[in-house]
Amino acid sequence: MSLEELLLSNTLQGILIRFSFNLAVLFILIRLIYYRFVKKEEYVFSFFLMGTIIFLLVSLLTTVNIQLGMALGLFAVFGILRFRTVNYTAKDMTYIFTIIGISVINSQANIPPPVIGGLVVNSIIIILAIILELFLKKNALTRVVVRYNKLKLLNPDLRDELLTDLTERTGLNIEKIRILRINIAKGRALLEVFFRDHSAS
Repeated sequence: MSLEELLLSNTLQGILIRFSFNLAVLFILIRLIYYRFVKKEEYVFSFFLMGTIIFLLVSLLTTVNIQLGMALGLFAVFGILRFRTVNYTAKDMTYIFTIIGISVINSQANIPPPVIGGLVVNSIIIILAIILELFLKKNALTRVVVRYNKLKLLNPDLRDELLTDLTERTGLNIEKIRILRINIAKGRALLEVFFRDHSAS
């Protein structure tokens, strides 16, 4: 039996080969990309097990008479029940969806030709994730909340003076400011300032 026939088969050997490939892709996406840029180690465990379980479930579902659409519907229901109480960011949810998608794609291995097709599709996803992460890191602004006492500079016409004053006080290159709260009685304001953290690059 050739490698392509083995990859397309639902035998134990075929599933294990596809599983090893899927695990390698998940390691690159989760450990080398997600963890490096997001630094949320508590999600690494969940993401690995999620990708593994979804891969094995889809692989086993192909051996029974059930439509893939119904299987993905079950995953969606379980995902909503599990993650609706967790405060995930949009990026975290995107990684969750990507992990689910990769695991489903690799469990099927029906992209002709199987070996090259699987490598191309997974490489596209990984390369795109790296490019987007590097672009976001380069253009990302760090956020910090500060108390400010010069209320007269909060006038929109004095924005340049406000930026200059905050930059001098904090020693940070402030690029963006958002007013959170103003307390006129105490003469203070709560500001959300954004600056580019070159030390993190």
